[in-house]
Amino acid sequence: MSELPDLVSLRLLVDVGELGSLGQAARAAGMAQPSASKRIARLERRLGLPLLERSPRGSALTREGKIVAGWAAQVVGAAHELVRAAEAVRRGRSGRLRVAASMTVAEYLLPRWLGELQARQPDVQAGLDVTNSAGVAARVLAGEVELGFVEGPAVPDGLAGRVVGADRLVVVVAPGHPWARRRTLLRGPELAATPLVVREPGSGTRETLDVVFSALHRASPRLELGSNAAVKGAAQAGVAPAVLSAYAVEAELTTGRLVEVPLYGLDLARTLRAVWRRGRPPTGSAATLLAIAAHSA
Repeated sequence: MSELPDLVSLRLLVDVGELGSLGQAARAAGMAQPSASKRIARLERRLGLPLLERSPRGSALTREGKIVAGWAAQVVGAAHELVRAAEAVRRGRSGRLRVAASMTVAEYLLPRWLGELQARQPDVQAGLDVTNSAGVAARVLAGEVELGFVEGPAVPDGLAGRVVGADRLVVVVAPGHPWARRRTLLRGPELAATPLVVREPGSGTRETLDVVFSALHRASPRLELGSNAAVKGAAQAGVAPAVLSAYAVEAELTTGRLVEVPLYGLDLARTLRAVWRRGRPPTGSAATLLAIAAHSA
């Protein structure tokens, strides 16, 4: 494999462009200018390009040098990211809890649970990844997080779980929608045949709805959106009825920005679960957070 440019030389090249001269770049690197000049000359030979234009007035980047300096800045930045990521992993091995949660749990339940954990264990730093239920399961299975929280009808394959709460999905519409004034209960076939604003595939909300509609003739969604806030916004704008967690629309129902449509014969209840890799039950601060969440149920 051919020799790769070293980071010090790349940093020098970037600094020449940012500071305006090789002399200033050398001072920023804490080295003598002749040493810096040799490093840049070696880099020029390695790349086969003239990077500096040298004159009695000093050195400046050539056209090629400006292009290479832009690439070099990305390489140097990536190296810094590597160091920061390694530091984060190192911190994570002592006193850092890594958790992933679906959006509904993350937005409406986990802040209280994490606050109680912080009160019990002030030295623990908790990092939270917010994604949909499928994303949570993938992170837990990959060992990227120690504990996950999902919504849905079943424990994802390869994981063990514990119930930490209950939720229900509700159908909501804008106050001006005809369903907001209907006098009859909304039945499953009519709801399924209506184009809805729904969460994206992989979310616990969508998975629950797909199971409920599995035996019904179903219209294609009007919109598929990746967050509770986006779905609520579309419903409030009158785009179409929406199906969301009761937690997610509590404030909008209270203020009248959305109206819940009563249902007949549809069970939209769902279970909220903590999940972990099968055979690897949570320990330490993860076990404490699990106990806090389970107690709240």
